Amino acid sequence: MTLYERIKKFAKLRGMKITEVAERAGLSNGIIYRWKSPDSNPSKASIIAVAKALGVTYEDLTGTSETPEPTKIDLGASLDDDSVIMTFEGKPIPEEDRELIKRLLRGK
Repeated sequence: MTLYERIKKFAKLRGMKITEVAERAGLSNGIIYRWKSPDSNPSKASIIAVAKALGVTYEDLTGTSETPEPTKIDLGASLDDDSVIMTFEGKPIPEEDRELIKRLLRGK
């Protein structure tokens, strides 16, 4: 199944027209129709915008399974680095709490 066919399928399931999907994704009206062509090469950003407009994932539209390598973070180094902004639930972690976290991580 092509990208266009997947978009059409999800749009139909949601009662939307292709032009409406493009509009919600912030794209020009006819752009998705041009993706029918095997020569088309839409940007990842455009596909992601369409996926959001349809309420699906990038992988749902492309038929791929992108599982990125997990990011490894050295918490000890991050806690000591003043340029790293630490937050929890969107709020900055107070310095006294950061000190407590450092002690816990270091086993003291």
